[in-house]
Amino acid sequence: METKTKKKKNILKKVLCFILSIILIIAVVDIISINWHSNPDNIQKYETSNRYISSNNSPFVSAHRCGGGIMPEESMMAFENCVNNKDFNVDVFEFDLHITKDNKLVLLHDDTLDRTTDSFEVFGKKDAKPEDYTYDELRVLNIGAKFEDENGDFPYSSLHGDEVPDTLKIVKVDDLLDYLNKYGKFDYIIEIKNSEDLGKKGVDILYGILKERNLLDRVIFGTFNEEVSLYVDEKHPDLKRSATINEVLDFYKAAMTDRKDFKVNYIALQIPYNMPYRAVVNLGTAKVINYAHKHNIAVQYWTINEESELEYLSSIGADCIMSDYPDKLYDIIHK
Repeated sequence: METKTKKKKNILKKVLCFILSIILIIAVVDIISINWHSNPDNIQKYETSNRYISSNNSPFVSAHRCGGGIMPEESMMAFENCVNNKDFNVDVFEFDLHITKDNKLVLLHDDTLDRTTDSFEVFGKKDAKPEDYTYDELRVLNIGAKFEDENGDFPYSSLHGDEVPDTLKIVKVDDLLDYLNKYGKFDYIIEIKNSEDLGKKGVDILYGILKERNLLDRVIFGTFNEEVSLYVDEKHPDLKRSATINEVLDFYKAAMTDRKDFKVNYIALQIPYNMPYRAVVNLGTAKVINYAHKHNIAVQYWTINEESELEYLSSIGADCIMSDYPDKLYDIIHK
């Protein structure tokens, strides 16, 4: 019995040592990866027909979720701050869309209304989804109810019902585009969050809105739902789009091996930088950017809020950086 017990203990020790070794290796690789920065001098210049590839050695400033770190995300208040603020300018507006019960496209990031609005207080249920309500029903919500400012305060949390200003009500994409058109010619990164049939219907509606306003050449469409991207290729090939997750992985393998016969249906990579898997896949390198530019693909990073990362990606040829704090990015680039 003692011999069997000793054997079990030895096996357990070996298993624990193996697990600890794996954890140590992952930690070391991660540390190396986190500090794996490219030399800006290694960025190469290529002739390109892609207008989303920056030609002036600095990235386009994109307000992620309309500058959601400064004002309530995806709100008209946030847009007004971006276009009227004298301290910074925005080149590209990034926002997300959901389809409503009555087939309107409204700005919202999450699949439910809980995180950003007072939907629980108003509708009396958790996990309320925008597609279960009409646009008019959603307009009673306060989309700034959960916004926390840099002082840790929630300045709009007490507003409900008739107290909610129009700038803190759910926004229809039609109204938003008409508003921004008054202030200049902006570019847009627009993501439809719905999947399957709802996502495809959303694309059809968005396409009609953009075509009516002659904005097709100013939008890069994105989605995490591959079937919606393939639907865009089939039904709306003139709607420019970003790469799907699988296409990003395929691009990375091609870039690492410098594959020659590389052709794609997208014009931009919309990719993260500071993610846990950077130990394995580092998307923020000169090699990635050079290969993309060589194949006429713009490189756009989300969501970059740390100043050190904003500075680094700006220095190595990122074409566009999406940040919740476009003011910080603007300062780094211009001041």
